[in-house]
Amino acid sequence: MNPTTRTPGPVGGGTGRAGDRHRRPRFPRPNGTGGGIGAGGRHVMVVDLSYGDAGKGTVVDWLCATRPVHTVIRFNGGAQAAHNVVLRDGRHHTFAQFGAGTFRPGVRTHLARQVVVDPLALAAEAEHLAAVGVPDALDRLTVDGEALLATPYHRAANRARELARGDDRHGSCGLGVGETMAYALSHPDEAPRVADCHNPVVLRRRLTALADRLTAELGPLDAPPVEDCLPAFTGFAERVTIVDRTYLAGVLRAGTCVFEGAQGVLLDEWHGFHPYTTWSTTTFANAEALLAEAGLAGQAERLGVLRTVTTRHGPGPLVTEDPTLPLADPHNPTNPWQGRFRFGHFDAVAHRYALDVVGGVDGLALTHLDLADRGLDLRICRRYSTPDELAPGGPDGSVTDRLVPVGPDGSATDRLVPVDPDGSATDRLVPGGPDGSVTERLVPGDPGGPVPGRALDPLMPRRPGGSAPDPGFDPLVPGPAGDLDRQAALTARLLDARPVYDPGTPEDWPEAVSVALDVPVVLTSHSPTAEGKVEWARALPTPVA
Repeated sequence: MNPTTRTPGPVGGGTGRAGDRHRRPRFPRPNGTGGGIGAGGRHVMVVDLSYGDAGKGTVVDWLCATRPVHTVIRFNGGAQAAHNVVLRDGRHHTFAQFGAGTFRPGVRTHLARQVVVDPLALAAEAEHLAAVGVPDALDRLTVDGEALLATPYHRAANRARELARGDDRHGSCGLGVGETMAYALSHPDEAPRVADCHNPVVLRRRLTALADRLTAELGPLDAPPVEDCLPAFTGFAERVTIVDRTYLAGVLRAGTCVFEGAQGVLLDEWHGFHPYTTWSTTTFANAEALLAEAGLAGQAERLGVLRTVTTRHGPGPLVTEDPTLPLADPHNPTNPWQGRFRFGHFDAVAHRYALDVVGGVDGLALTHLDLADRGLDLRICRRYSTPDELAPGGPDGSVTDRLVPVGPDGSATDRLVPVDPDGSATDRLVPGGPDGSVTERLVPGDPGGPVPGRALDPLMPRRPGGSAPDPGFDPLVPGPAGDLDRQAALTARLLDARPVYDPGTPEDWPEAVSVALDVPVVLTSHSPTAEGKVEWARALPTPVA
């Protein structure tokens, strides 16, 4: 990704600074005073606060099974999404482009303009849905004409680049989504879009230019001739309903909508751990933008999804990875592009970072509680141990003076960082220069929030409320969107980090996660089906302001 040619959105999904909203006003209790998640026609946005695969699909299916949902809106990613839904009768589908509520009669899908649409993959997905009892999926689909069109040429180029990386693969899904985004950035006026499928002349010209450019750069592509692709794309336009961006405002006023995110926040194009990221904004930002365009800014609840274990499909940082865990995921097998599916203990450090990036959530959906019922030795990690870490503070948990490395490479040019014994934030020395160089400066503490300027010390500890250092928490701190050099440096540190676990396995996982992340768990999933979900009216240990 080239930060000079892309336009990043702000931290916090476009609504406020990082760290302000780990705890938003929680969902009303389902006792007649509000009805819980999505009650009263409220829209719900569902986002994965990990590396993907946390269970967004099963959560969206549950929402559609228990609420009068009108439409599921996909707002990022493309055909590389893999949201698994299992019904009580055993039917299963991996939702890629269709909304994960499609098993539920009448629930529609809308692919917003931020989605990369692959008509060929969509047709195959519709065929599988028909085979498992959903013959009308395409009839319930609308697609924004401005959405980018993924083609066999994008897919072939994507795979050629990934193969050329050898042992340094990024973990691409091999479906051409990133290639589609990259081409659109380089050739914004010539990139094929969904609306072009209505105009064969324009589409032929754009597909030919695309194929010629990629072939000139990469050599012969493993893709069919343009003339063989045209009938499939024009047939797609005849079969589905293609709309303009004004259409969605009516949908949002017609009934409850669920915004279904793809991938995970830790893979975000700007705030993920570069280069092991996706070419997609995986925060709430796109959904918030669509709501704002419809005059409904802020009119949706934010639901974050996490597993009881932290997982990752493919290479990249996974600090808590534990190969000894006796776990497997039948829906995420090893494949030639992403590689193996990896398991680790619950990484509260990484998930708190994701919460900072998105600006907080209203509640958490915690999936895979059945793993806790198996008696496995599953832990929670709330801090990391790194080669440049020194004194952690008082043995009783009190906050004492700490040694914090300030060298740009993390080497030992260390300074004392004074903190009041009562834990309040005072002036402290932190790294200064925007490029990470050592230009130390005093930065005043902020009792009510994150310390300004601390983003260059991504492992600076603080208390759960964000006001003062705490040896029990080492939060990663989001930097400015678009600074991929910083994200790459953070990736390097994470690859060297080691987890420090809380003692023992939590007896009450929802409570333990709520405390660790300072957010209430409002939904737990104990099996893949909607019937295996339990909704909670769970309060935090301290009152929500």
